[in-house]
Amino acid sequence: MSQQVVISGVGVWHPKDSITNEELVSSYNAYCDAFNEENKTQIEAGDVNAMPYSSADFIEKASGIKSRYIYQKEGALDITRMKPKIEPRSDDELSHQAEIAVEAAKLALASANLDGKDIDAVIVSCAYTQRAYPAIAIEVQEALGIEGFGFDMLVACSAATFGMHRAYEMLCAKNATRVLVINPELVSPQINYADRDSHFIFGDVATATVLELAETAKGKHVYDVLSTKALTKYSNNIRSNFGYMTRAEDVDPYGPDKLFHQAGRKVFKEVCPLAAAHIEAHLASHDIKPESVKRWWLHQANINMNTLICKKLLGRDADRIEAPIVLDEFANTASAGSVIAFGLNHEDLVAGDVGVLCSFGAGYSIGSLVIRKR
Repeated sequence: MSQQVVISGVGVWHPKDSITNEELVSSYNAYCDAFNEENKTQIEAGDVNAMPYSSADFIEKASGIKSRYIYQKEGALDITRMKPKIEPRSDDELSHQAEIAVEAAKLALASANLDGKDIDAVIVSCAYTQRAYPAIAIEVQEALGIEGFGFDMLVACSAATFGMHRAYEMLCAKNATRVLVINPELVSPQINYADRDSHFIFGDVATATVLELAETAKGKHVYDVLSTKALTKYSNNIRSNFGYMTRAEDVDPYGPDKLFHQAGRKVFKEVCPLAAAHIEAHLASHDIKPESVKRWWLHQANINMNTLICKKLLGRDADRIEAPIVLDEFANTASAGSVIAFGLNHEDLVAGDVGVLCSFGAGYSIGSLVIRKR
């Protein structure tokens, strides 16, 4: 490669509303009471399992999460509904997901000292898209006045890094001059708020990054992308079966298996060593030892996963400056977590400092970038 690709801007946007663990548990436990009372006879007969209670302490201990942002709080805590109430919009209105994507994009463009006319490619990469077509990216492109092209891509929790990978390759191939990668993670509609093991996991957010060539970068904080690395390995342990096929299958399109569900213990056991080995190999390709890395911007799914991965790499616990944790405030935001960690914890680095931006999740999929402050 004759020219250096850089990350020249980053933006993090979140909704105004949030839900604390205490609020979430109060709603969930009230739902349990109603369910158990309604099914009392069947439960006593052993035909139905009683719903177990939860607690704010359990959630924080299991995940490190204390709260999460939500796009529409109304309805989510209503035990007769247990899902956010989001008003539909007409085909002529900006979609909900495009709206939050535009908000994050504006922040990233400002960070890079650019505006829409400077961009010629848009990638919307996230866990879910609001519709099949037209692509959310093309809608965002129109809203921002961007000439060029755009497309959507879905790689679950690794979508953000995989999107940045595609931007890097497009710039290397000279198919674009500046690429805007956006991760509008509107995941609350896919949460099963009646499931003790998963109702607390996700929050809504949108992040965005600008990638371009170093020679054109005007941002205050610019990072060379030394290289990218990706891995996928098929697993059923994290899954969402929602899709257009349910219409033909004569099944409940919103049944529990159509919402997010996972085998959490298996995920923890299998992903942690996989991610650590992936990162170590990526660094080794540059002859960089883990102890030389200044900052670890890791996927924000579970604090215990991040702690273990860092310990495998460093042989010790990493502190919160080395490996920032944002999931206590944001919860798991699917692919956006590592970008939030980067966006909120990068301005203090100095020229020559090396960092690793890495996401991992359903697939399994792992995506990483080794970057260096200019």
